Amino acid sequence: MFNIYIARHGQDEDNIKGILNGRRDKPLTKEGINQAKSAGQRIAKAKIKFDKIYSSPLKRAFKTAQIISTAINGPEPFIMENLIEREFGIMSGKHHKDIISMCSPNILQSDNITYFLKPNGAETFPQLVQRGYKVIKKLQEENDTGNILIVTHGDIGKMIYAAFYNLDWKDILKKFYFGNADLLLLSEGSSAENSHVFKITNNQTKEQLKKG
Repeated sequence: MFNIYIARHGQDEDNIKGILNGRRDKPLTKEGINQAKSAGQRIAKAKIKFDKIYSSPLKRAFKTAQIISTAINGPEPFIMENLIEREFGIMSGKHHKDIISMCSPNILQSDNITYFLKPNGAETFPQLVQRGYKVIKKLQEENDTGNILIVTHGDIGKMIYAAFYNLDWKDILKKFYFGNADLLLLSEGSSAENSHVFKITNNQTKEQLKKG
């Protein structure tokens, strides 16, 4: 058995402006760098060791992976193309306030986010779930045991979670907010309800106690 940890990248230049980035390749902000450092420090404090680290090819994720790796004296990150963020299609570069006017009625509202479901040129969430299955399959093929860290993005990260636990994607979009530099654990020994290892919110880390 092996454990998959999922970290979302730190805040990037689009995040702070409310821009829907998708595959736009903007760098981390100063706050994003601090979030990644905080995640690395918390991982080190928890004495979690990673045998391998995989990252999305986008710079905001790869830089986060590098910062975490340095903080824990971990392995160099590998690029995994399927960890790239969802293709946002015509919504790439738009402000999040444009979602309702441009995408209604094909939207889904959670407590924190309004999700657009199928604008022109965008990947759908069922397609993302299928990509999530591919990620999990590849990780299983390359790793028999140990702890694996993948550093990725909000939408694809949540759909990897949905694929691992075989949960409905609509339920997962509403279930929790996957914030910048949050850390999730996907494991046969950990239930879906207890997946959050810690959250980083407003420069503070809210740790959840976990067994195993």
